[in-house]
Amino acid sequence: MTATASARMPDLSRRPHDFVVERELPVSPAAVFEAWTERFELWFAAPGSVRMRAEVDAPFFFETEYAVEAGRPAMRHPHYGRFLRLVPARLVQLAWVTGAGGTEGAETMVTVELEGTACGTRLRLTHAGFADAAARDKHAAAWPDVLEQLEKRLQEAG
Repeated sequence: MTATASARMPDLSRRPHDFVVERELPVSPAAVFEAWTERFELWFAAPGSVRMRAEVDAPFFFETEYAVEAGRPAMRHPHYGRFLRLVPARLVQLAWVTGAGGTEGAETMVTVELEGTACGTRLRLTHAGFADAAARDKHAAAWPDVLEQLEKRLQEAG
């Protein structure tokens, strides 16, 4: 992994909707970077579903699981993409695609900026490239919970 490596960026010009969410995490930037590049199953992806290599332009695939009704098998939601930029302990940028109920098949861009602080890490996540405000708003409502889960799992992992 090269700090200056980058890939061809998605064309987001026809999909102008984006949002930013920030969170303070009581863990190191290196731990957060590793969670986003090598430990997706720890905090986000369904166990056994991750196909990911932390290299610029390398594709990834994983599924998330969620229960719709108690007593029924979990629903699986596939995620696809590729790494666009990687700067160890500072930046992870991904092209991110999901289907219905997610990005609606649009290639969006997730940028995770990490800044070390006296108490751990300041994380700034920008998710850009939504075709409409409804898809953007759905993701903007979900990411704070996802980042809370990231924090919890990183703290449990030590």
